[in-house]
Amino acid sequence: MRQNFDPIRMGTRLARNWWTVTLRGVLAIIFGLVTLLWPKITLTALVFIFAAFVLVSGILLAIAAFRVHLTNTHGWLMLVEGAIGIGVGVLAFIWPGIATLMLLYLIAAWAIVTGIFEIIVAIQVRKEIENEWLLVLAGTASLLFGILLLIWPLAGALAILWIIAAYTIIFGILLLVVSLRLRSWGSERRLF
Repeated sequence: MRQNFDPIRMGTRLARNWWTVTLRGVLAIIFGLVTLLWPKITLTALVFIFAAFVLVSGILLAIAAFRVHLTNTHGWLMLVEGAIGIGVGVLAFIWPGIATLMLLYLIAAWAIVTGIFEIIVAIQVRKEIENEWLLVLAGTASLLFGILLLIWPLAGALAILWIIAAYTIIFGILLLVVSLRLRSWGSERRLF
């Protein structure tokens, strides 16, 4: 049975869950700043910081998905993205001594999947909310970041840390802007 897409309901869901987008943005910025300001960070510490960031981000997405009762494709996409984040975070916690190359591939895979889902959501809500291009930009940043890590996995450790820091800070800022727009859009329509 094929579900009909209802962009109005999806926009309402996004607006009602603006706070999860805000928390994801704040977590991304914190992760980026810690990575940038602590350049001699050990691989194990990076794994734990990344694992915590991805795990909490995945949990927030899953919470948002369940709050909308998984009634359409968007709810299920949020749940899948959240489950992937939770899975990647748990794997990184279980194997903290993971090799640098495997960590980079893990981060790259997560960024690519996240980017694809962010772009899909932006396309689905483009007629309903303004400035959906910010979601496309956030998704594109994730996608490009993941591809860059796949292409140059053995670049210098400091360069990798700077790329990770820059990406997460930019991604976090974009998510904060999107969340503020969602909150504003929701309050204009008195959705809360």
